[in-house]
Amino acid sequence: MDIASLVGLIGAIGMIVGSMVVGGGIGPFIDVPSILIVFGGTFFAVMYTAPMGTFLSSFGAMAKAFKPSTFKTDELIEKMVELSNLARKDGMMALEGQQVPDKFFEKGLQMLVDGADEAKLVKQLKQEIKSMKTRHESAQGCVKAWIDIGPAMGMIGTLIGLVLMLGNMADPKAIGPAMAVALLTTLYGAFLANVLFGPMLTKLEGYSADEILYRELVIEGLRSIARGESGRNIQDQLVTALPPKEQAKLMAA
Repeated sequence: MDIASLVGLIGAIGMIVGSMVVGGGIGPFIDVPSILIVFGGTFFAVMYTAPMGTFLSSFGAMAKAFKPSTFKTDELIEKMVELSNLARKDGMMALEGQQVPDKFFEKGLQMLVDGADEAKLVKQLKQEIKSMKTRHESAQGCVKAWIDIGPAMGMIGTLIGLVLMLGNMADPKAIGPAMAVALLTTLYGAFLANVLFGPMLTKLEGYSADEILYRELVIEGLRSIARGESGRNIQDQLVTALPPKEQAKLMAA
């Protein structure tokens, strides 16, 4: 579980709910018609923006915003150095069956063992990255749709509330519920966009950038192994992707 995501979401909701309680309770802020318009309407409108498979898989992608990143660049560099030294000493066949952190790395390593040249290795692994980016962008597109459509549904609800209110000016009892719809739909739409899905999209985009960088380092490391470069040279090339403190720590090891 990613602590920043969990604490950030709970903290933001807690501040909002706390202000409601201090101001007189949560009851006035709960309105079923407004919930149906914004949450229900946005749900189905987002479904309309993508194929059903993409829409459903987007919820799995959203869950990743609450998980820590699994791509450890420092461990990758250490493994690349180890494999390079092994390949220089015993040949490429010695890399057969070596344990690596992930499937992408494993696939590229197996290609080296099977005799793939550098051009073929790079082309195929770059295509893997391109396909991954497309999948991520599709899921993130659904998250962005929640951000765009939520406030729009809030505006639609506001207009509905105003129409109801203006159409019942002669009945004071009808004005209150209509005004609640007009105001609360705007509130719900802003909540969807800025508290739930806006930060989530930023986190997912950051994770995608981390994964792309990680995979590009895998390609660069495997290319260097294919060329027969030393572990020290590979480390010097790859550590530039790390923050200065981690660079110093790895170089000192």
